[in-house]
Amino acid sequence: MTEFRAPAAELARFRLRVVVAALFVLVCLGVLAARFHFLQVQRHDYFLTRAEDNRIALLPVVPHRGTIVDRKGVVLARNYATYTIEITPSQVRDLEATLDEIATLVPLDARDRRRFRKLHEESRNFESVPLRSRLTDEEVARVVSQRYRLPGVDVKARLLRDYPQGTTASHVIGYIGRINERDVERIEEAGNTANYRGTLHMGKAGLEQSYENELHGTTGVEQVEVNAGGRAVRALSHTSASSGNDLELTLDIELQKVAEKAFGGRRGALVAIEPATGGVLALVSMPTYDPNLFVDGISTQDWKALNDSPDHPMLHRAIYSTYPPGSTFKPFMALAGLETGKRTARQAIHDIGYFNFGGHRFMDDKIGGHGMVDLHKSIVVSCNTYYYQLANDLGIEGIAGFMGPFGFGERTGIDLPGEATGVLPSPEWKRSRFRKPEQQRWYAGETISVGIGQGYNAYTPLQLANAMAALVNDGKLFRPHVVKYVVDSRTGQRRAIEPEPLREIPLQQANIKAVLDAMVDVNKSGTGRRAFQGAPYSVGGKTGTAQVFSLRGQRYVEKNVRERLRDHSWFVAYAPAENPKIALAVLVENGGFGAQSAAPIARQVIDYYLLNQEAAAPAAEDEEAVESSDDAPPARPEADAAAGTAAATGARSEAPQPAPQPQPRSQALAAAPAPGTPGRSGR
Repeated sequence: MTEFRAPAAELARFRLRVVVAALFVLVCLGVLAARFHFLQVQRHDYFLTRAEDNRIALLPVVPHRGTIVDRKGVVLARNYATYTIEITPSQVRDLEATLDEIATLVPLDARDRRRFRKLHEESRNFESVPLRSRLTDEEVARVVSQRYRLPGVDVKARLLRDYPQGTTASHVIGYIGRINERDVERIEEAGNTANYRGTLHMGKAGLEQSYENELHGTTGVEQVEVNAGGRAVRALSHTSASSGNDLELTLDIELQKVAEKAFGGRRGALVAIEPATGGVLALVSMPTYDPNLFVDGISTQDWKALNDSPDHPMLHRAIYSTYPPGSTFKPFMALAGLETGKRTARQAIHDIGYFNFGGHRFMDDKIGGHGMVDLHKSIVVSCNTYYYQLANDLGIEGIAGFMGPFGFGERTGIDLPGEATGVLPSPEWKRSRFRKPEQQRWYAGETISVGIGQGYNAYTPLQLANAMAALVNDGKLFRPHVVKYVVDSRTGQRRAIEPEPLREIPLQQANIKAVLDAMVDVNKSGTGRRAFQGAPYSVGGKTGTAQVFSLRGQRYVEKNVRERLRDHSWFVAYAPAENPKIALAVLVENGGFGAQSAAPIARQVIDYYLLNQEAAAPAAEDEEAVESSDDAPPARPEADAAAGTAAATGARSEAPQPAPQPQPRSQALAAAPAPGTPGRSGR
């Protein structure tokens, strides 16, 4: 029997369902309305910006890098236009196939492909990525003629860095290279990420690195409308980039060329400074390298050749390598004796060929000695015995206290990266340098070797040149600098890098004159006379010979010693003597006697600077300089290489152990001489 429901009850149920459904719909509509209000009203600005970001792409406009010129306007670093194949990945369907197709038109090696992939990973999809630079006209024609079947591939003109002087002054100018991950971290730490967007290169060495902020410029921006696929539709606005500032240097590139040529194939360094300002006139490190190799990424072969060379061409010897100064230290020692009252200009000693200390002999370079020697003669003939005694009288703390203000053992603050500190020996330095208590103790015998520029002494050629500049400038020490002006790229206004006095050393004029007069006679009748024979100007100088290693009592015969273990040749000079315009230090690694290798180089440099006379060939070594000098090669001393340490402790052992020596920064040095070793610095 069929049961019928009451119509009234069914209608009530239906109405209830309708009401519930209506309420549910209203709630849903309310939620949607609330969400719509949230998105369209409360978050309107945010999503409008997001939409604009999707529609508009900001492309960086890379600025032109500033140029670098010498003091006379000769261009040392510039930009030049070149054609580059570039690919916009968002416009390419098959990237690998496109690369293969391009390779049929122009040569592409594995290095080009690796670099492209790396840049592609670091860039955005709608930015063009360079594939190969420096295209020839023929290669450009090939690519352009086939562009119709290579969507996303274009040939663009870009500016690349060029160093027109090649290897000349490369350690000073430095080079640029592709930005790596470490560079990116430094850029982010400095808060310069936006300014380097789109920039592929930055300074890696020399002035290119130290003046990166000036040379780089300010990046511009171009607004481009893109579609949903990331393809550019049209340009909306363009803000030009501001070129980097230009640098005008104190460097004289022609003087630099003369100095580099004078070295020939020898290793070494030369620093020439203007005493009155601290401006660097020439800064040579030999051998050198071609910075153009690094601009677009150096090849593996070129890098291997530079890195594996035993001559270490990448090493900036002028400011990074440290060496014992040898007898070039003696004028400063003489001045210390006068200023402290330990010596007078007329006070003389009787040099019998050695200095006795604690029962051990520190030998002079001249067998039998120089007889009666006063301060003037001690510099002219470079008498070791005079300075053995003076060092003993001054003491190590007296020596360190006087030499410190001249900048020995501290960075000069030159506007180039990578400067070394050097070593000015002192008891405090030794305690901080060594760990074992027996190594930290300073022995009196070690002071003797310090007095002739040996022992722990280790300075850069820059430090020695700057100290010489201060000496001839009445004790006024300047911070050496290479940049003279920074030129604003927009206004052309030149901002001078003013000379920065570091300190003024209180010195008596009579004492300075006594030392400088002796240095003039060095080149008239002393150890430097052959190099400056016939010079039409008056020049002061001092030769120096620095030991690389100790022969431990054996006679030093240069031809019997391996070339890399021979003595270093030093020469410091200033000219003209009446009113010094240039002060310089020359070092020739393993060059022997100071007048043998370094002095002839200094002569060529000063001849050009004062007389504009350029030599036709590199400076020849003066093999007769040793034989003609009063300072002939001595017989090896009776005491062994550790005599200084043994004398200081009163030991009588036949073979006392020498104190440990600091390792020099120069890659060419083998080992520093042991304390107390009778030096060959007297030549």
